[in-house]
Amino acid sequence: MTKTRRNDGRWTASRRAVLAGFGAGVASFTLPGALRAQSAGTIRIGFLTPLTGPLALFGATDEFTVARVQERLADGLEVNGQRYDVEIIVRDSQSDPNRSAEVAADLILNEGVHLLIPATTTDTINPAADQAELFECPCLSTGAPWQAIIFPRGGGDQPFNWTYHFFWGLDEALNTFVGLWDSIETNKKVGMLFPQNADGETWGNMEYGLPAPTMEAGYEVVLPGFFQPRTNDFTAQIAQFKSEGVDIVGGITYVDDLKTFVNQAKQQGFEPKAITVAAALLFPSGIEAMGDLGDGMSSEVWWTPAFEFESTMTGETSRDVADAWEAETGQQWTQPLGYSHAIWEIALDTLKRSSDPLDRAAIRDALAATDMTTLVGPVNFSTGPHPNVSTTAIFGGQWVKGEDYPFDLKIVDNSVNALFEPEAEMKLLDWSN
Repeated sequence: MTKTRRNDGRWTASRRAVLAGFGAGVASFTLPGALRAQSAGTIRIGFLTPLTGPLALFGATDEFTVARVQERLADGLEVNGQRYDVEIIVRDSQSDPNRSAEVAADLILNEGVHLLIPATTTDTINPAADQAELFECPCLSTGAPWQAIIFPRGGGDQPFNWTYHFFWGLDEALNTFVGLWDSIETNKKVGMLFPQNADGETWGNMEYGLPAPTMEAGYEVVLPGFFQPRTNDFTAQIAQFKSEGVDIVGGITYVDDLKTFVNQAKQQGFEPKAITVAAALLFPSGIEAMGDLGDGMSSEVWWTPAFEFESTMTGETSRDVADAWEAETGQQWTQPLGYSHAIWEIALDTLKRSSDPLDRAAIRDALAATDMTTLVGPVNFSTGPHPNVSTTAIFGGQWVKGEDYPFDLKIVDNSVNALFEPEAEMKLLDWSN
């Protein structure tokens, strides 16, 4: 039997079970005790994600996926011939690092979770992972470049004992960005935008972030300094980009900041040929916020329905999962959906392989030994660039006017991963929109 508890402490039924009229979900709760094998215990999983706040788009698919996992675990989870109940405790990090640390500690110390999953974004993952290391709880995360999870926490000097992360790295993102820029005619001058936060400090780092490798690839970097998140004035950055003849804008921003920058750039006559930034351009809602100027903006691509892998948890293809999301929510698929699914594939596979799913050290050992192919591709913690990391595929994409939705994301660069051919060619931004 599975239970899901929300951050207000109340038990809640899954959204999908409610929509289905409480079908199979209720049946599993109402079966006579004699017909169901006695549980060997209850596995508790703490799931921490930004459901609210400025990073909520990154966690928008998590409740959908948790509800589907809850259905899969309605009769419990079989491990080593025994059946265990599973309790999933969902907490909202509120996009706040301090909140994430506080909630993670509570999940580990007071709720007694056996596995902690701070699902996505550095502001959620890093504080929670630090608590997991401190209080010795296995921890699995995704949804942020691995360098942003490892280096700020001191992992560059030695491996961690309890925390594991799967995602692509800044080096892959750089090669993807360069692949996009190489496909168009420019003067190779790149103006970079980095916020004054953990993501910006990682992406803007002169040793392992974007600036130095970009210059090594033959591009001139114009870096006006870090900006404060949610600023309302990019005049200084725009003026410097204009004066130095910038043709490309790259870096990392969030939606509100990029919208402000783009609108002010148009007002002030700055018209770069390409805007390629991480984070802000990942989501349909984010690109729609740019209005007509969103047509032609480019970004890294984590996952799309075109991925040719099947789920180890449900047997679904990426297209199946995307279609299920769109049918239930009425919203366009979004890139974190694939990772929302894959993180549960790994979590459940880890628990099944553990010698004791109620023992944190046993779960940690099974997590470290992960070697599987998920909806987003292979995950193997023994072959990563860091002992606690497994890297995943990344592509270059561009938003164009859509058919069923306002914009569609097209793969335009596969120079880093050649899983499939590009769907279109990179085009220049049209500032006449």
